[in-house]
Amino acid sequence: MTSCASYGRALVASAAFATAIALGGCDTDGTDFSARALKPLSPAILAELERKSMPKDSPILVRLYKEEAEFEVWKQDTGGRFVWLKTYPICRWSGELGPKVREGDRQAPEGFYTITPAQMNPNSHYYLAFNIGYPNTFDRAWGRTGSDLMVHGDCSSRGCYAMTDEQIGEIYALARESFFGGQRSFQVQAYPFHMTAANMARHRNNPNMPFWTMLKEGSDHFELTHLEPKVDVCEKRYVFDAQPNATPVPAAAGTPEATPQNAATALHFNPTGRCPAYQVAPELAAALDDRRHRDDAEVAELVGRGTPTVPVRTGMDGGTNPAFLATYQPQQVRDAQGQVHTVVARRPPGFLPAINTTPSTAVAEAPTGSVTPATTTLTSATAPASGSTFGLAATDSKPAAQAASGNLFTRLFHMADDKKAETAAPSAAAPVHSRPRPATVVAAKTPPKPKAEPEPAPPQEARATPTPAPPPKVAASTENSLLIGAQPTVPVGSFDSRWSAIQ
Repeated sequence: MTSCASYGRALVASAAFATAIALGGCDTDGTDFSARALKPLSPAILAELERKSMPKDSPILVRLYKEEAEFEVWKQDTGGRFVWLKTYPICRWSGELGPKVREGDRQAPEGFYTITPAQMNPNSHYYLAFNIGYPNTFDRAWGRTGSDLMVHGDCSSRGCYAMTDEQIGEIYALARESFFGGQRSFQVQAYPFHMTAANMARHRNNPNMPFWTMLKEGSDHFELTHLEPKVDVCEKRYVFDAQPNATPVPAAAGTPEATPQNAATALHFNPTGRCPAYQVAPELAAALDDRRHRDDAEVAELVGRGTPTVPVRTGMDGGTNPAFLATYQPQQVRDAQGQVHTVVARRPPGFLPAINTTPSTAVAEAPTGSVTPATTTLTSATAPASGSTFGLAATDSKPAAQAASGNLFTRLFHMADDKKAETAAPSAAAPVHSRPRPATVVAAKTPPKPKAEPEPAPPQEARATPTPAPPPKVAASTENSLLIGAQPTVPVGSFDSRWSAIQ
């Protein structure tokens, strides 16, 4: 697809600027510091962080779901685990359910993505944005193409996940604070829907089911541990929380625990080559196996009861969270190719509907009944790739050399990090948010209460009904209509017509 947002200079936060001045100043190259990117967190979100024992600058993790149009932010608490913080209704996403495959297919990506400081864009034409990092290693292994897939504001999407300006402002600030707290990158887990047995049964006829089953495995890793899963790719598939397949050596006197015999031998993953010999921590593997059997049994029961399937292709271009529908007064327009697009009569720039959505996991507030993999760290920082800027490899959305030289946020972050290293004691080499590892807890055998099946979407969202909806009524576009998620019938002078050339 074409660009969703111009990739300008990276974010400059007040904390970074102050740090840079303290280190002797820096050349800003005439950068116009964006007040949007510097906006502090609201008193309400700060109070929620305090209530949930989450340091303001602790790591974050993002999970988003297309069908339900939900964007979840999870944040590490003082115990070292990720706890659900907030769910934002997604204002707009484009395409059908399923992964992005090629440039121009208008699909929003699905998979596991890594966001570094270099991918933050304070000068987006869509208020604020961050690049999701598509194509990632898995996507490239399959030869998938596309670029500049964003999470941004303005509620306008051609392959991106679009939020309101107010929403992306708060999400951006949460990411900014986590970066300045020491997080090198945060993970985005993009799913077609909540990975429940009920949803797997409803979509069982979809040809993407093998891919979604693989994504569900990563989702299960996170929900059982509340730790960021380590993601690798081999044999053109995702691998989660892999560790060397070794026999433990008894601990020596004075050492806290046994170590693998070949712990010094790192695992090497070739995205298209044969997977190395690896294992998942035994307790986690047992919990995953138990969960898989229970979910498979529930899917079989639902299918046996005649649970209807949903259409594989709906003819709709993406979706919008129901929280926005009444306010945005949506209509549907069929283009010359027969595809249906949603048109809204008005779009308040900062509109944020009142919504109190619960997280997707059965236990949000923490680790009761969870499993801690023996070798999983408690930070979401990932080791930078060789020659990269905090994990931004040259094959990612922006060349590493360009990111290192042209990204002011990254340069300031380097300076602040070097200053911390100079002033820290020799024993303080651990990541900023390293904490004592919580005790390992074997997963409970009692199956959790299944999440209720999502309510059917409004009639215009035909994908959520068991049978295809009749063709929507074609509405003539008016001069003040703004087209969301489509190029045809854009009124002259509208936002989309002004920026379609760079999107």
